Amino acid sequence: MASKRRLLLGSYQPLPKFVGFGSRWLVYLLLACLSALLVIVSPPVFAYISSEVPVTQTIVAPNQLVQQGREHYEAGQFVAAAQVWQQADQAYQSQGDSLKQAMVSSNLALAHQQLGHWAEAKKAIATSLELLHSEPDTIERRRILAQALNTQGSLEMSQGQTQQALTTLQQAADAYKQVGDEIGVIRCAINQAQILRVQGLYRRSLSILDQVNQTLQGQPDSSLKAAALRHLGNTLKLVAEFNKSNEVLQQSLEVAEKLASSPDIAAALLSLGNTARTQADTEAALTFYQRSATLASSQTTRIQAQVNQLSLLVESGSFSRTEPLLPQIEAQLADLPLSRIAVLAQINFAQSLMKLSTGDVGKQELIPNRQKIAKILATAVQQASTLGDQHAQAYALGSLGGLYEKNQQWSEAQDLTEQALILAQSINAPDITYRLQWQLGRLLKAQGDEKGGISKSLDYHKASIAAYTEAVNTLQSLRSDLVAINSEVQFSFREGVEPVYRELVELLLNADETETDSSRLENARQVIESLQVAELDNFFRVACLTAKPVKIDGIDQNAAVIYPIILRDRLEVILSVPHKPLRHYATSLSSNQVESIVAQLRVALTKPFGWSFLPLSQQVYDWLIRPAEADLQTNEIKTLVFVLDGVLRNIPMAALHDGQQYLVEKCGIALAPGLELVESQPLARGKLKVLTAGLSEARPGFSALPAVEVEVKEIQSQIPGEVLLNEEFNTLNIQNAIDDLAVPVVHIATHGQFSSKAEETFILTWDGPINVNELNNLLQTTSQRRSRPIELLVFSACETAKGDKRAALGIAGMAMRAGARSTLATLWSVNDTVTTALMVRFYQELGNDTVTKAEALRRAQLSILQDFKYRQQPYYWAPFVLVGNWL
Repeated sequence: MASKRRLLLGSYQPLPKFVGFGSRWLVYLLLACLSALLVIVSPPVFAYISSEVPVTQTIVAPNQLVQQGREHYEAGQFVAAAQVWQQADQAYQSQGDSLKQAMVSSNLALAHQQLGHWAEAKKAIATSLELLHSEPDTIERRRILAQALNTQGSLEMSQGQTQQALTTLQQAADAYKQVGDEIGVIRCAINQAQILRVQGLYRRSLSILDQVNQTLQGQPDSSLKAAALRHLGNTLKLVAEFNKSNEVLQQSLEVAEKLASSPDIAAALLSLGNTARTQADTEAALTFYQRSATLASSQTTRIQAQVNQLSLLVESGSFSRTEPLLPQIEAQLADLPLSRIAVLAQINFAQSLMKLSTGDVGKQELIPNRQKIAKILATAVQQASTLGDQHAQAYALGSLGGLYEKNQQWSEAQDLTEQALILAQSINAPDITYRLQWQLGRLLKAQGDEKGGISKSLDYHKASIAAYTEAVNTLQSLRSDLVAINSEVQFSFREGVEPVYRELVELLLNADETETDSSRLENARQVIESLQVAELDNFFRVACLTAKPVKIDGIDQNAAVIYPIILRDRLEVILSVPHKPLRHYATSLSSNQVESIVAQLRVALTKPFGWSFLPLSQQVYDWLIRPAEADLQTNEIKTLVFVLDGVLRNIPMAALHDGQQYLVEKCGIALAPGLELVESQPLARGKLKVLTAGLSEARPGFSALPAVEVEVKEIQSQIPGEVLLNEEFNTLNIQNAIDDLAVPVVHIATHGQFSSKAEETFILTWDGPINVNELNNLLQTTSQRRSRPIELLVFSACETAKGDKRAALGIAGMAMRAGARSTLATLWSVNDTVTTALMVRFYQELGNDTVTKAEALRRAQLSILQDFKYRQQPYYWAPFVLVGNWL
């Protein structure tokens, strides 16, 4: 098999004629620290081009050649630089001056690197180091050794040899320290930070870059300062600090403009474009890319800007605006020196062409030749092989396999995918591996669907499940790295991660099978639990949650868990009842139909009058509950726990209607972001205390909430505790109160918003908004010093972001990040009087030792539902949802 795969490397041309393609395959390449749809890895901060000569020797002609070479290099004239440095090298060799020859050989290696002459570059740096090895240990020898090691590190870095480059650059930094060259140390540090970023060690990278920038702050503006700020901004973007990233990148641009340095200006604009793109500011990103390409004096920066501009235009559907870019990029790629950037640019370009080939472009001349796309990817494979860059090679091979997949050439696609998978696994690259395992699973499924005979079809089906399972397992192994990658790409999670889980569930719950064994159901349940955790990881941009396998039997004997799963062509539901086998049932309708009906129901429920919601509410009840009614009654279920999927999070389950009554009239209801994330201990009973905080007065940009003051007083009349109202409701007082009082319940009545983006999920204090991560820092810091965690966190007067169909994810995000065992929140803003009445009744019920939190909420909701003046309208009582522990 190995020999067959080696032959495949040379079997790409001539390639078969293609009939049609379309793929969103290229999303990740962590080890290049990029998303090919967004950003190509920046080149390293190259070593200083040495022109120093020891004062003890003054040979004029070679010195002039060294200086000429430096001038050529800085002007981007790398061929001329290499030529004159080669002459200088020969001159020093003829004079027997090994030290100066070592210096020039190091410079020569950099010129060859820029030209893509990797063999010559390696030879030159090897010569430099060999000459230095035989020289006496003088200050000048150490200085030139530091330069040579830095050059070697940049060569290794450019070829994807990241770990070796990190070691070499540390040696260079040590050598620079020995000769007191602080600038040299800084150059090494910047390159080391880039490598750590490539390896996914973002916090370590940030730490180094912060130190570098602090050192440079007191120094005059320089190209080095511009580069350091640029790399800091790029890394801040990776950890979702988008505003800080933009601020730092603007500083880099300002420094570059003061220096009138076109290369640094173009590089800063490119990075600003990437940050704007991550923030979904398409037009700003396109402007930055265009300015970068216009000002770039370097081919590499120009091609990066243009391929990013092209991919963004294609992604946004602006096909007509791609027309002038296509020939420009194609011409430049042909002239680009061999490098990792060149390989990645070709893959990026090919991906855009594939999307154009399947999009409604409107112009026939914009539809690319499919054969051309295949040749571009084959060239990328060959160039990556020449570079010895196995990561890029595996990725290019996999992309080519994806191209064959889109053309339904299953056998060829599988060969290429397996070859890429072996390579990716051999270099321990899980970020590439999971994509290839997913691709292999799709290919096996497609072949199984085509094969005649039940036996063969089942074999392919089982093999497909195995490949998908491996993909999910690999995703689980790189949770923290995956989160950082996702911050690169706005839609990467939904397109490059979420489908892996859903497609595996679809296979496990095969609609064609009349029976699904219990092990498959359990596997499907676990996959959905894993998806819930992954969604929250993606929300936080950090893998901060610890999942613990748990069974409903061990939590509550009278609770059942319902897992709705939105698949491509049906809505599946898995039901978990204590001491009973899992069962599932399905409704045949597309995911688009589910989204449409749920969206209509959400709009109808948020109206305080009318009954347009009722048929929709009954329809969703029929999907989720009706098939399980007998099981729920037989097993005397008192609480339903929903692990909701996608848009279903936007509607309150309490408002589902069976034709006679609402679901909340039958049982208590709770939501869980995943049963594995629920703390299973019941509420510690005894005399409850509550910290109540809120804003009744208006703040800049936010209206007054006069009913909050009434709400706070009413709650205090039911449960004793501390009150922080208006100006007293600030971060310092919250922290001190939680520390000093050790209250189990924290009630916050203020403006707030839940969004699908963590940075836009916030509550308002007197000081200003606190986002979900800042709230975590506040509450987690204090709770770690407490003997007991916060049992219940209540958000009153908050609502989900309008126009954000995944906004309810923010409720789960706020619940999990705050560290409370349970969270009570609202899906939409409700009448102040109703909120106060419902909350007061909730706390009255919560004081009863025999009543669970879910039952307390149910009784409070029923008190409003049964109040004649609210006409049983769900608008008033339904949006209150309990997330987490319901006991």
